[in-house]
Amino acid sequence: MALSRIWSGFIIVAILVACVKCFFFGQSDIFNWMVIGKSDDPANPLKLDGIIQTCSIAVKLCIELVGTLALFMGFMSIAEKAGGIRLLSRIISPFFSKLFPEVPKGHPSMGHMIMNFSANLLGLDNAATPFGIKAMESLQELNPNKDVASNSQIMFLCLHAAGLCLIPVSVIAIRSTQNAQDPTDIFIPCMIVTFVGTMAAMLIVSFKQKINLLQPVILTWVLGISAVIAAIVWYVSRLNTAGVTSFSGLLSGGLILLIFLLIVLGALYKKINIFDSFVEGAKGGFETAIKIIPYLVGILVAVCMLRTSGTFDVIMNGIKHAFIFLGADTRFVDALPTALIRPLSGGAARGMMVSTMIANGPDSFASRLSGVFQGASDTTFYVVAVYFGAVGIRNTRYAIGSMLLADLIGVITAISMAYLFWPGLK
Repeated sequence: MALSRIWSGFIIVAILVACVKCFFFGQSDIFNWMVIGKSDDPANPLKLDGIIQTCSIAVKLCIELVGTLALFMGFMSIAEKAGGIRLLSRIISPFFSKLFPEVPKGHPSMGHMIMNFSANLLGLDNAATPFGIKAMESLQELNPNKDVASNSQIMFLCLHAAGLCLIPVSVIAIRSTQNAQDPTDIFIPCMIVTFVGTMAAMLIVSFKQKINLLQPVILTWVLGISAVIAAIVWYVSRLNTAGVTSFSGLLSGGLILLIFLLIVLGALYKKINIFDSFVEGAKGGFETAIKIIPYLVGILVAVCMLRTSGTFDVIMNGIKHAFIFLGADTRFVDALPTALIRPLSGGAARGMMVSTMIANGPDSFASRLSGVFQGASDTTFYVVAVYFGAVGIRNTRYAIGSMLLADLIGVITAISMAYLFWPGLK
């Protein structure tokens, strides 16, 4: 019900704002561009895709996702038949059994979740999605009420949406194309912000589910992860730009290839039919991509209406004037569009980040903060629509509220990090 109300609210607010612009400010063509507008149309004053074009984009996105889903779910099928997922589940079960008390020890979902988190850590969004969907399907098998999100599914999605990431590959690449002096200078702030956001998500959901986080096993794992992140921060801080770029490429790409190699070697050792197992899993990837099309169309259209109606502009102007009235520093406000749209659309947030760089320069305070926003969390409503949609969950309970609260904590942390790392920039 929460997603239904939010979705309805997006559409109602967008249409009301468009009506005000049309009847009170003389923008008589806004309705037309909201429906049929194309961002590459020179005559389009909004420079944004309308509803019809957004529907096409959503379907194309799902079709493009078919290949990635098929590839990774094919390898997951091989790993399952070879016993790799069970082995991974046994390794992490001491920690996950405390965080996911409703999941039996050694259940395959634990292996699927750790694969998803690993892909997120490396900034590999395309790889994280199929692993995450597989994890949701495994958790759905344990769910007694198939229409209502289980505690385990909520915990998993909130941790996933927090987006703990060691390597913001896409942000670094975009900053490089915009000729930033040091494209990797957002590396450490992003890592810190994603870690804080993930810890916040864990605390929020654990409080709702009455999970004691002071258990020795949980504390040991959290402190261990903290130590690894601290070591990476220390190591990366000693590298130059070329070194950071090389390190991120080696770690992200190299680990995925290593996983593929270990899966194939394990399957050969177990003497299973590798290619047939791959094809069987890949078929599931195709079916999943088709299944999520309606959910993705729905959420992207609602976001499109908010953008084309000018609702975001109204919100941004209101925030900026409020901080000016309070006499506060407003350097961060120019980066806020990326933060506000990030929970709604990753592609739109990426566009906002690039727009901020073009308008303010790639090395400005706002541009760097925008990059941290982009690399510091996942797309909450996309995650809700795709992951819950893939398993037919209709009642998401408190999942959305928990994710948005963790997002807010991440935004506040990102702004704090920006003032800490780049205090003298304008």
